[in-house]
Amino acid sequence: MTGLGMLTAAGAGAGASWREITRTTTPSGVRRPAELRDLPTDFMYLVDGLDVDEALDVASRRLMDRFSQLAVLAAREAVADAGLDPAEWDGDRVAVLIGTANGGLPAYDEQHTTLLERGPRRVSPVLAALTTGNSAAASVCRDLAARGPSLAVNTTCASGTDAIGLARQLLRAGMCDIALAGGAESACSRLLVASMCKMKGLSTRRDDPAAACRPFDADRDGFVLGEGAGLLVLERPEHARARGARIRAEITGYGSSNDAYAPVAPHPDGAGAERALRAALADAGAAPADIGHVNAHGTSTVLNDLIEGTMLRRVLGEHPLVTSTKAMTGHTLGAAGAIETAFTVLAVQHQLVPPTANLVSPDPDIPVEVVAKEARPARLDCAVKTSLGFGGHNAALVVSRG
Repeated sequence: MTGLGMLTAAGAGAGASWREITRTTTPSGVRRPAELRDLPTDFMYLVDGLDVDEALDVASRRLMDRFSQLAVLAAREAVADAGLDPAEWDGDRVAVLIGTANGGLPAYDEQHTTLLERGPRRVSPVLAALTTGNSAAASVCRDLAARGPSLAVNTTCASGTDAIGLARQLLRAGMCDIALAGGAESACSRLLVASMCKMKGLSTRRDDPAAACRPFDADRDGFVLGEGAGLLVLERPEHARARGARIRAEITGYGSSNDAYAPVAPHPDGAGAERALRAALADAGAAPADIGHVNAHGTSTVLNDLIEGTMLRRVLGEHPLVTSTKAMTGHTLGAAGAIETAFTVLAVQHQLVPPTANLVSPDPDIPVEVVAKEARPARLDCAVKTSLGFGGHNAALVVSRG
């Protein structure tokens, strides 16, 4: 893994995001957008400090919904971080895999309102191009002249993790030399949030939104949505060596599974998540004792955190330092696994485990050591990223020192 780019509510850029999640446990990116006014949950995490108008020309912006814009800008950062120049690479050998759960929902909301209020003649002719799940990957391909395999991955909240795992498989199969992989999401959609409120998955802590997302805390009451994008540059080892690239870390294992249980709830014993994690460990040739850190899915919902924490203890024992970074970024759905894999890479690179923000009273029923209050230095040769998604999708990655 030679490059990474991120846009999150913790910071506009990978460096800014990492500094924020390691230096503070006070989320700064929670906002009350107009689209969510009067809903039971009227707040979410948004990316600040990003001038899209300056970064993208008018024609490009017209053909991209917000999630695609975030993907393009994160991809540019990742490519620059890897020391690559799209003007010089063989675009036929560059793959792009980007996960998303919802695609361009805000554009659908906007155009539906236009249809109702102004009639069909005023609906945008490019709505399909803006909103389809593949539009982020397609936009990145156009922006960077990447003409190799291009895939949109939708395994809901595991999408970004699966995209990175599948990119590794493409590289191992020799189908590309470079792969840009990750996820992007911007689901500031009144319709979606209203539905999630009815589902009772979101926190309703309206009196203190910044403290609402509290993974592994005894007082957690639901997740908080966020927007963002995370992209990694993966390369075939011989390709990276030939150009003298800096290796940030290696993706050494990947596992994926499905609970085949329920549309929303995870399997109560975490069996599917366990299968994905054990498959990733086997793929990496790693023993549970090798894993020093887990960046957990950790959504701040009552069931998810309990099920995941119990599963982690069962598979990995008591020694790994666990964290969830969602209290600083929000739950970015299809982008979550990619953003959190990038944080896992940085944790391994810096030998530092970020704290879990808003963790005041650790749930005594969750049998893992969750890092809280401040970042903790640790020897990290291998770390794990786990993801659990709606529809029973599970994915796990093993990240090792390069």
